[in-house]
Amino acid sequence: MPHSSTVTAGTLYVVATPIGNMADITERARQVLSSVSRVCCEDTRHSVRLLDHLGIQARLEALHEHNERDKSALILQWLEAGESIALISDAGTPLISDPGYVLVNDVVAKGLAVVPVPGASAIIAALSVAGLPTDRFSFEGFLPAKTSARQSAFQQISEYAGTVIFYESSHRIEDSLADLAKVLGAARQIVLARELTKTFETVLRGTVADVQAVLANDANQRRGEFVLLVQGVGKSKQAEISDEVRKLVVTLGDSLPPKVLAAALADAFGGRKKLYYDYLLSQRSSET
Repeated sequence: MPHSSTVTAGTLYVVATPIGNMADITERARQVLSSVSRVCCEDTRHSVRLLDHLGIQARLEALHEHNERDKSALILQWLEAGESIALISDAGTPLISDPGYVLVNDVVAKGLAVVPVPGASAIIAALSVAGLPTDRFSFEGFLPAKTSARQSAFQQISEYAGTVIFYESSHRIEDSLADLAKVLGAARQIVLARELTKTFETVLRGTVADVQAVLANDANQRRGEFVLLVQGVGKSKQAEISDEVRKLVVTLGDSLPPKVLAAALADAFGGRKKLYYDYLLSQRSSET
């Protein structure tokens, strides 16, 4: 089994890989992938191209949503036998809307080591250039395929104060923007990042209506992989919080969980629990 000072026996390495531009591989990721006993990946045909590009010969093991529960037990055996194993996804950071949670959870439960090898992430890449608030954000994964479920997802984030991030595919992006306009209004500020780090990378900023118009007029802008960022309601909603409630929150401090305190405030002062909950979270995040 290949081992070097780069890796430790019996350890699972969660390795981020490029989301498009191969130059975004980190030197540490390259070293780990060339040193471990095996590399677990979603699609061996896809990953072998990455490893060939890096000049790495590795023993590849398929780990995807259809076999992860069964394969996890075997990987645990390899780790317990002293092998070092890397987990990668087709692109970006594993487990982020990709397989890997079952395996990592099982490895942690066994008391074995899990080590992150950070790198590219479409979420963070998009957020870093969006021009939307970054002090608080929520990643919601891929949007639902059906219209009703998609509209429900948008409704659930309608009063969220921070930036909300979704993944979306090329064949549903126009429908998703139409649902977003219907639920949150065509004037809501959004950013649509397409094909990040790739040749045809595009970042569109403006209202929902602005971005819809660009996509309607340019078929090329409807192609590729998308990260959709939706601006939150910001602090304007917090104006609905009375001074009495603000003083009470300061007095109570961290004595109650946000959900419990939000429910109590709604009962005592009226209004929506969600409004109080968002306010409590914003206060606590500002203290850290």
